[in-house]
Amino acid sequence: MRIISHTEPKNSTSFSMVVRQMHSILVAILFLISMIWISFGTAHAVVAGTPGSIKWHPGHYYAIMSSGKNKPDYLQQVYSEMKATPALRGMQVRYSWAELEKSFGVYDFTSIEKRLSELTARNKRLIILLELKSWGTDTDLVPDYLTAATYEGGVFAFSSDGSATITGNNIKLWNPKVRDRLAALISALGKRFNSHEYFEGIGFTETSMGYPLKPLTDTKIDGFYSNLLVLNKKMRASFPNTMTFQLANSPRPFLTTLVDDLKGMGSALGCPDVFIQDPGLNYPGSQYSPPGLYKYYPKNSGLMPLIVKVEPANYRDTRWDEKGHQPTVSELLNFAQDNLKVNYIFWVRDLAYYKKVLEMLNWQQQKISPSGGLRTACPENYTTCIN
Repeated sequence: MRIISHTEPKNSTSFSMVVRQMHSILVAILFLISMIWISFGTAHAVVAGTPGSIKWHPGHYYAIMSSGKNKPDYLQQVYSEMKATPALRGMQVRYSWAELEKSFGVYDFTSIEKRLSELTARNKRLIILLELKSWGTDTDLVPDYLTAATYEGGVFAFSSDGSATITGNNIKLWNPKVRDRLAALISALGKRFNSHEYFEGIGFTETSMGYPLKPLTDTKIDGFYSNLLVLNKKMRASFPNTMTFQLANSPRPFLTTLVDDLKGMGSALGCPDVFIQDPGLNYPGSQYSPPGLYKYYPKNSGLMPLIVKVEPANYRDTRWDEKGHQPTVSELLNFAQDNLKVNYIFWVRDLAYYKKVLEMLNWQQQKISPSGGLRTACPENYTTCIN
């Protein structure tokens, strides 16, 4: 007769339970370790797709000349200067639409990829400025396919002084098909670069149209600025974890709407110039005319990111009409830092002045913090700042 022990199944069951418990504990430990590794090693991946949690590295950035952005010798010199100047947190580079979209829907981000890789290796960051207007007639502003009738030729010529002399071209943003193709480019850029830890920001060049050689109707002007706001919203949506910005200067009646919309969507306000004494930018406003752009800066400090760019003309004079005086780089810095209360300054590497800029950025007061003395508080229109 076979005798069956009732203790055998009980012991077998207990052993199985222990094994299962140990397996569960091991899985939990491995999960915890992986989360810690992710937190320290790839912070940008954790927040990807979370609107309002935005990379935030305010400070001084080197704005290089577009003609040198793909030249190894020029870039090597720039990187050498950046290495010797810790206050420079990164580099701002301009790109035209035509450079990034070679034909309909065919994108080439090779140059951006290379600059981003080079900067990442140096622990520096990249900011992209997309051109909505060109200076000069020899620049291809838009892809060739936009010259078709359905896009109204894509661009319109303007002058800077109201004369018949062409200064450059603007994109015909009032055309919805032009707007939608530019929105597609922004979407493609966002998919590729939003989650990259060292891709710091992206924005549009100035809002000023200049003087169109062929007068525009009120409908086209309104459509231009309405679609500019649409594209800023598209950029904000395509780059949920990256600073987006709009450089602005005129027309003054558009500025209040622009600033309010940028602040509301979680974007940044910028200006393409630091003209310390310019009457238009400093205009206080009246019951008949809204204020100039600079008047929006101090009252929005801490509420939204604030940016200025120091252009070659700013090194030479304190006014756009050249009726002021030549400022020192310290004057430019003090005005941007103390009067405008900015978070980011883009210093154009002008051959006549860049050495003075580098000298100033190596003074002790620019070495006291990674931001080079500029304001670092996380703006209210961001949910979280990722440092």
